[in-house]
Order: sequence, then C-alpha cells, then structure tokens
Amino acid sequence: MIIITMYRVGQQMPRVLVLLFSLCMMTMLFVAKFGLYLDGQFRNEGNLEFSSKQPSDIDDEIHKKYKTEVNLLQEKIRHLESILETTDKKAQNLSNQISHQTLMIRSLQEYRNSTELQKAAPSSSSNYSSKVKTAEILHGVALKSEYEIIPFTKFTLNKIFLVEPGLGKRVVEKPIGYKKKDILNVLSFALNELNGNRTTKDKKFVVEDFIEGMYRTEPLTGTQYELYFRDIDAPHKHTYRKITVMRPFDVLHSVRHELKNTTKSWINLILPLKGRIDAFRQFMNRFVKTVIYQDRRVYLTVVYFGQEDLNTVKEIMTSTAKEHKYKHMKLVTLKEEFSRGRGLQVGVLSWKSGDVLLFLCDVDIVFSSDFLERCRVNTEQGRRVYYPIVFSLYNPSVVYSLQDMVIPNEREQLVISRSTGFWRDFGYGMTCQYRSDFKSVNGFDEYISGWGGEDVFLYQKYVRTDFMVIRATDPGLFHLWHEKTCDPKLNSMQYQSCIRSKALNEASHDQLGLLAFKDEINAHKKLTKNNTMAIPTIGSMDGPNGARNMDQYPPEA
Repeated sequence: MIIITMYRVGQQMPRVLVLLFSLCMMTMLFVAKFGLYLDGQFRNEGNLEFSSKQPSDIDDEIHKKYKTEVNLLQEKIRHLESILETTDKKAQNLSNQISHQTLMIRSLQEYRNSTELQKAAPSSSSNYSSKVKTAEILHGVALKSEYEIIPFTKFTLNKIFLVEPGLGKRVVEKPIGYKKKDILNVLSFALNELNGNRTTKDKKFVVEDFIEGMYRTEPLTGTQYELYFRDIDAPHKHTYRKITVMRPFDVLHSVRHELKNTTKSWINLILPLKGRIDAFRQFMNRFVKTVIYQDRRVYLTVVYFGQEDLNTVKEIMTSTAKEHKYKHMKLVTLKEEFSRGRGLQVGVLSWKSGDVLLFLCDVDIVFSSDFLERCRVNTEQGRRVYYPIVFSLYNPSVVYSLQDMVIPNEREQLVISRSTGFWRDFGYGMTCQYRSDFKSVNGFDEYISGWGGEDVFLYQKYVRTDFMVIRATDPGLFHLWHEKTCDPKLNSMQYQSCIRSKALNEASHDQLGLLAFKDEINAHKKLTKNNTMAIPTIGSMDGPNGARNMDQYPPEA
C-alpha cells in the first residue's frame, strides 16, 4: 500500500520531493519498530533485576534485527528508484512529444494566419494585376477635364525632353543620377523580355537597338514606360518592337509585347490655309525633303479659304507633284471666312477611301521623319490618339541679335534649348488620330471662327471618353516663329489667349528682360566702358547651345 501510494505520489511530484518523501517514510518505519523494541527491553529490565545474558549479547541481537530492517528498507528504496527512473523517462518522452506537438500547432496556426492574410489581402501578382487594370496603360480612362491628363516625357539614351511647364524649366537634359539608373534598369528589363525566348543561335537585341521611349508616373499606380526597338528580324526598317512595362511601386512587370509594322501605314496630312504664300512655299520645300525623299507614305490635303492667291497655291502643288512624280496630294477650296476647325473638318470628310490616320497640321510646323513614325506607332484605331507637345521657337531676331549673331538658316535654328524656345504645353493643334475616331467624337466645333479654341474643344472631347490620350514632348516637331496679330474683334477669351501666345512666343524671360531694361543696360555700359567687365549678354547667360554657369546641374544637353 505504501509503495502504491509512493508510486502515485511520484507520478505527481518532482523527483527530488519523492526521494525526500521516501527517506522520511523509511525513517518513520525504523523509529516505530525500534522504539517498540526498546520499550519491551525496558519493561523486561524493569521486571528482572539481574539477567543471565550479558549486555553484549543483547546488543548483537538488536543489531541483527536493525540490519535486517535496514536491508528491507534499502531494497524497497531501490525498487522505488527504479520506478521513479522509469516514470522520469516516460515523463521526458511525453514532454518531448508535447513540445513537438506544440511546434506543429504553432506552425499550423502561423500557416493558417498567413493563408487568411493572403485571402484578405491580394498577393503581389494579383496586386500588380489590379494596378494594371486601374492604370491608364492599356486603355483610356474617362476624366472630368483636360487638366487631369498626365503627359509622357520622351527620352533616349542620352537625352530627356522634359515636359514640365513654366518659365525657367529645362526643356532637355542629360539623364544623370536616379534618372539614368531608372532608364538603364528599364532598358535592361526590356532587353531580357525581348531575348527571353531566343536561342543561342539567334541574334540578340542589344542596347544599340533601342530607338526611344517615353514615361509618365501616375500617383496611384506607378510609372509607365513605352519603349521602341528596331526589329532585328525584319528585312525592312519600318518595323519595330514595342515593349510596355510598368513599375507599380514594385519590381517591373511586362504588360504587353507587340510587333509594330508601319510599312503600310499611310498618313493623311491636313493643312488649312489662307494666304501666307511664302510660308506655304517653305512648307512644301520641307515636305519634299521629309516626305518625298524619305518617308513617301503621306497624303497631303490642303484646304484653302478664298480666292486670293489660290492659283499660286495650285501652281506650287502641281509643280511639286510633276517634278518629283508624287501624286499623293489634293487641294480643297472653300469660299468662306477662314476657320481652322472648319478647314480641318472639311479635309477629314473629303477622304473617301475608308479609314486613315490623320495628322492635323499648320503651315508653320516643321516635322521630321521620326515624328511621322511616332505619329504611326503612338496612335491606335479605337484606342489611342496622339497629342504631341510641340517645341515652339522664339523670335530669331531677338534670340540672335542680342548676341550680335547673324540669324542662321531655318535648319540651324531647330535647336532645343531654353533660349531658343519652349515646349508648347498649352497647344493642342497638332494631333494624330484615325478618321473613324475623329468622327466618333463628332470632330471640331465648326461654329468657332477666327483664331484658336477649336483644338482645345476636340482635345477635351477625347479626354472625357475612354480613349487613351498620349500627351508627350516630341523632339521632331517644331513651331516656327512668325508675326502674330491679335484681331480686336475676337471675344475676350480668344483675345487673351492670342496675346498670351504672342508674349510667350516672342522671347525667353531673360531675353524679354534685356529688351525691357535696354535703356538701363546702355546707361550702365557708358559708366563701365573702361571696365573690362561688361554686362553679360543673353548669349553668355544661356545661349542656344550653352547653359548658365550658375545653373550647370543637371547638365542640359
């Protein structure tokens, strides 16, 4: 019974307490038995005054009984220790099992928690997909006003054509710092996409195959990139590889890989005109050099108002067609007051051969063959319209005369710098779009007469639809300076717009300042004519091909 009790206690108590308890029990048993034996001896000794046994014999008998009891108790203790050892091993195994089960339960709980988090929050892939769906990268998004459009910035390996509006802003710069790292990172990613499925025997795409790209950042989704490469597999030069990627504030993801072939993509260039024969003659000379000599996939439609100089226009177009054997041009006449919107509308509707890509142009525009290709690749029927930001040149008489320079020829004036011009971010007259898309938004408001306004209303129509409006700086599109006369008969909004455009087109802020304070500058020159330090001219401050010494960072290309 005692052993069973101790065993049960041993299962419930730590090992040390069990041993102590065993020793206590053994002592109690010994004292109990030995104490009773002494009492008996004392009683016998009390009754007998003398005994025949000697004290030594009595001690030996007591010692034998004590030894026998001790041996029995030691045997019981050894038995209890063996039981305790077995119980301890079982407890240790049970503890290990409990620890293992605890870890399994904890791991299972963590897995369940992570699964629940994944269900509650989308994964990185689904998060990326949701950002692509909400971003205006593969489709247009209906907006409330034209001011919500985020324009693209054009770039090459060595230049970034900035779109940020405002006086004092750089218009072109070399990519440095994080901008350079960003461009190289995007190019590396795009090249990996292009070469991903190519074998070791195939020719690889390299950085030199990159032509140009453009990017913009949407605050809620990320940065969007559109990159154009030469198609190294195509036998002709008018085939490109377009890579659209997106950085949704995360790693880059390939959105779409397209093959762009513009070989059979014709452009109908529509030019409204009244008078301005010299400007039209220069326009036709540029048309010959750019279109007839290089591109040869542009149809010219001239819409002329009135009868004055009409024969001269006919003669210029006829002689150009015969001399260069280029018959892809047409003259449409209107006996009405000049209205740019009306002229463009008539020019669009005069095309009777199905759908065609339109380039709505002005007589003072200089475009390159690279722009014509951008017109083709940035426009998609039913999906995208291209609204390039033109680089508008200042008055060359102001730009070069303040530097005591002779005005160079027209081609040499086509320089993108802060002192030669500005990005015409408030102009929407130059645009590329398909005829069917133009008709789907009902084209121009033909009731607008006189200068300006019609292009803004057409632009607003596209902004308010789900068309994707590509607004980007275009280094191949220049607006030549020409004298502007604002008709006082215009309404207040048109007149103010005309005056603002006239002021911005005249010269840069620094150049206008030099003109405005010309008398003070001359007076200062008289006082300091013996001084070697003369007042700096606009050329030394920021010439057409230079930059200010005080403003060299970031460097301007």
